Amino acid sequence: MTIAPLRLTLEEFLKLPETKPASEYIEGEIIQKSMPNTKHSLLRSKACNKINQVTENSKIAYAFPELRCTFGGRSIVPDIAVLLWEQIQFNENGEPLDDVLVAPYWAIEILSPEQSSNRVTKKNIHCLEHNCQLGWLVDPGDRSILAFLPNQQPQFCEGSDVLPVPEMIPLNITAEQVFSWLRMQE
Repeated sequence: MTIAPLRLTLEEFLKLPETKPASEYIEGEIIQKSMPNTKHSLLRSKACNKINQVTENSKIAYAFPELRCTFGGRSIVPDIAVLLWEQIQFNENGEPLDDVLVAPYWAIEILSPEQSSNRVTKKNIHCLEHNCQLGWLVDPGDRSILAFLPNQQPQFCEGSDVLPVPEMIPLNITAEQVFSWLRMQE
């Protein structure tokens, strides 16, 4: 949903107050993200936890939910932005700086029913064009994940298909396992 018909510069956009849900700056337009539903929130939470379980202690990477990343003339908020540890800038107290001015190493988007899959795909492609190494488009509706890798055709994954993950992240997971996180009463 576009919330501002006038064209702003990226610098003007970044001075605006944050919105809930977050707004993104894409090609001069301000586009507000969809409000996440329960499945979306659950998948985002479980994915962040799973990734951080295998990356945080060894300082390989960190998965951030809804982290604003500003790069390549856009300011986007992937559902999950995985940054390599060396991409995270810290202040003198060892706390991460708020402004992330690089593409995530791995961008994960979870499709909401009212979202355009093409618009979300375009965000993943933009990330790849700016040194992102992996993008996932997770579709809870049909239980599939479309994986985007640099200079390759997207990979369609479902069921027992093993999902591509960045090489340095020791995670072996299938599409089926990702969607099993939605079953909370087992």
